[in-house]
Parts: sequence; C-alpha cells; structure tokens
Amino acid sequence: MRLAILAVGHKPPAWVAEGCAEYIKRMPRELPLSIVEVKPEARGSKSREQLLAAEKGRLLAVLQAYHRIVVLDERGVDLPTLKLAERLASWMRAGGDTALIIGGADGIDEALKLQASEAIRLSSLTLPHALARLILCEQLYRAVSILRKHPYHREG
Repeated sequence: MRLAILAVGHKPPAWVAEGCAEYIKRMPRELPLSIVEVKPEARGSKSREQLLAAEKGRLLAVLQAYHRIVVLDERGVDLPTLKLAERLASWMRAGGDTALIIGGADGIDEALKLQASEAIRLSSLTLPHALARLILCEQLYRAVSILRKHPYHREG
C-alpha cells in the first residue's frame, strides 16, 4: 500500500519541506509516503466555486491512481493518534493506495468531499497549509510507529 498527501498549494518553506522529507524517509518500505503538490488556481476575479472546481479537476486527475480518498477538513472526524493508527491499520488490511487531500486556501470542493471515503481533521485550530503537511507527515509516521511497537510514541 502507498500513502500520498495531495496538497493544493505552492512550494512550502524549506523547513517544512525538510521536515516532511525526514518523516517520508523514516516510513517503512512497505508503506511509502509521498507528497504530490497540486497547483492552486490563480485567484483573479474568479469566484470561490470556480477556484474550487478548477482545483478539483487537477485533484481528480491525480486521484485516479488511488483506491481510497481521505480529505482533511475542519468538520472531519477528530482522531486521536491511537485512533489514526487503528484507521491506518484498517486501510492496510483492506489494501489499495490511499490519498490524503489537503485543500488550498479556499478548502476542497464539496462534491469531491462527498466522493471521499472519509474526512478527518488534524486539529480544531486553524493551521497554515504548509504546517498541516508537516503535521500530517509526522502523524502518519507516528501511527506506523505505534503499529510496529516502536518506542517513538509514548502513551501516558
């Protein structure tokens, strides 16, 4: 199974890219993680709906390679780390590659959200998109560490 973070946005700051690269490098061979940057739509005089529709088209082109779609959304299910590890284990048992989508500045198209297998949120706080990438990379690595009984995660 492969994991991919599809992130609508521009190139993140170097410290975010370096942090993500570190967690990607730590992922086990049988569960590789990658980040796919999806170009955001130029704002101009376009409405929010037009922007989201254009980004949806770009996301769908990439999503054809993935069996499972998970959107990150402020209204998504709040998963503590141990529950994320359980969810990851269930995805692994079910098989199929998984794409986790971080939307752009205007979010994710509602129709695309409805196509997703599920929606989760990283925090009740509003996070900058680049930071959300880094946190998601770290949490996926932490979830794998829990499943492998690695001491990276310490509960209690």
